[in-house]
Amino acid sequence: MTRRTDVVVIGGGQAGLAAGYHLRRLGIEHVILDAQTAPGGAWLHTWDSLRLFSPAQYSSLPGRLMPVQEGDLYPDAAHVVAYLADYEKRYELPVQHGVRVSAVHRDGVFLRVATDSGDWRTRAVVSATGTWTRSFLPAVPGRHGYQGRQLHTVQYRSPSQFAGQRVIVVGGGNSGAQIAADLAVAGIDLTWVTQRPPRYLADDIDGRALFDAATARRHALDAGRADTGGVASLGDIVAVPPVRAARDAGLLTPTPMFTGLTPTGAEWADGTRAAADAVIWCTGFRPALAPFAALRLRGTRGRIAMEGTRAADDPRLHLLGYGDWTGPASATLIGVGRTAREAARDIRYLLR
Repeated sequence: MTRRTDVVVIGGGQAGLAAGYHLRRLGIEHVILDAQTAPGGAWLHTWDSLRLFSPAQYSSLPGRLMPVQEGDLYPDAAHVVAYLADYEKRYELPVQHGVRVSAVHRDGVFLRVATDSGDWRTRAVVSATGTWTRSFLPAVPGRHGYQGRQLHTVQYRSPSQFAGQRVIVVGGGNSGAQIAADLAVAGIDLTWVTQRPPRYLADDIDGRALFDAATARRHALDAGRADTGGVASLGDIVAVPPVRAARDAGLLTPTPMFTGLTPTGAEWADGTRAAADAVIWCTGFRPALAPFAALRLRGTRGRIAMEGTRAADDPRLHLLGYGDWTGPASATLIGVGRTAREAARDIRYLLR
């Protein structure tokens, strides 16, 4: 059975909900297809101690302020999940949970969205699948021969997974610092490995300043001015309270990147070795764009050429929530609202 609607949004996390909010305000018929069986998007799968980089009031989707979490300036993942579930219900967004999209095909003036519960025929598609399902593991020598346990950020939950073990955490960004701090405070035998010395943002800087920096960079580039550097010019790690506490207690000592893994641990260029029962790769993600392979829009670097949020070679497809590639700070709760509004307006024009 093939159903029809004006717009199909793929993904019911923060980007998909922001898209639904603006499409609803413009009176555009749409459906949001979400592979998760419950609201919350990727926030359902984060580690236990994860905190937002910004206070609740600066971490909100359009139209609805996130409530303050009692006792915490920076809300945890469970608070975000509850907020997203309430947001979905409050605005009566047409989310269908437990629906997995397998492919998007051209079908004349329409796009056909194939799912495990039937096809949809639509005038436009908004991809809000994010990156969480496409973890990136670097091609490090010896990785496949290492006999210990290897995890990516997405599999980490808490230090209890590693009681009595020696752990190497790889990555000098926010995830690496937060997970390393989590393990170090719990007394786990930790080696924290980074490509370069960690660059902490000033302690009084949080997601509010990051959003402003990302926005200023986009405005400068759009106006043909010099690149301001954006967020990267400020540093790599937001010193949220748990990270700051571990750092100030001397528990976060960075080690340069190893040259490869051995069957029992890691080895450095000078011959130094460290045994490890587990390696946690906090090495980032890639955009989850597999359903769009049939559209043949991806370039040599695997990205789709964009004009704002719109695919340059097919204006029926919009991408939301993948980072600066699809809009300043668009992978954040507060940042995705602006690009979602732009996408909805573009789609309204397309549907005329």
